[in-house]
Amino acid sequence: MAHKNILHMITPQKHISPFDVNMALDAGYDAVLPYESVEMAEVADLVQDVIFSRPPDRGVRSAVFFGGNDSVLALDMIAAAKDALVPPFGCNIMADPSGSFTTAAAMVACIERTLKNRKQTALKDVTIAVFGATGVVGYCAAVIAALEGATVKVVGYDGIERISKRAAEMKERFGVEVEPVDGSSDDKNTAIIEDVHVIIAAAKAGVQVLGKDQIRGAPKLLVAADANAVPPLGLEGIDVMDDEEQIDGTEAFGIGALAVGPLKSKTESGLLQRMIEAEEPQVLDFRDAFALARTLVS
Repeated sequence: MAHKNILHMITPQKHISPFDVNMALDAGYDAVLPYESVEMAEVADLVQDVIFSRPPDRGVRSAVFFGGNDSVLALDMIAAAKDALVPPFGCNIMADPSGSFTTAAAMVACIERTLKNRKQTALKDVTIAVFGATGVVGYCAAVIAALEGATVKVVGYDGIERISKRAAEMKERFGVEVEPVDGSSDDKNTAIIEDVHVIIAAAKAGVQVLGKDQIRGAPKLLVAADANAVPPLGLEGIDVMDDEEQIDGTEAFGIGALAVGPLKSKTESGLLQRMIEAEEPQVLDFRDAFALARTLVS
């Protein structure tokens, strides 16, 4: 008798993401069950209900997926889920809040590919400015790039205080040093990009981060990537479909949001399939997403 692969999808929000439900079923899960408006204190009980309902040798056929819209909360929920495990009982654990883990992974993988293909340069050799680093995609992209050895500046649109707290949090959680900078005005943003090689725009949808003239005035720029597909785009002059397209008036190359999208979907699907195929329980976050994305990027 074949044992069912069951995915329990947990979110602190009012609704689970239909995108993630579709991805999970298409990846091969037999059943996907939503648990909505879940608080941190409830995670342990839910996870233990999952693991104790099946004998230890079938725990790998169960998985818990954390959604939501907060990357730090999702990481905390992963930690709470791991703490709730009672060996030999276990299950797979994965998080991808608002698709941010796989989107950030795909974006950085695309940037890495473009640096290599077009500029014969590695991530460890560049300085990156991440706009929107307090958000889910920007936060993860900044950490991934820093873990790969890049010099990373995280930009705060509302001043230095909030972004400094995020930078301190990144150091505490992941041991990475990133530099918080004040991006509360156009002049400050222009100054920030004067000495960077890569720009990542991950601000809120429909917010323009940098205009054409600012981008053209960045003398060291090699690659610019935009996570926003809603007009006005985050980086003026980079089309949503651009994929290693030269940015007009520069020697740099642009990557648009919809060029990143297919790789993001392949990455999420690949991680879900990894849990289905696993012989031992997996715990997967944005670092695992990046390791997979860089093997899938073409």
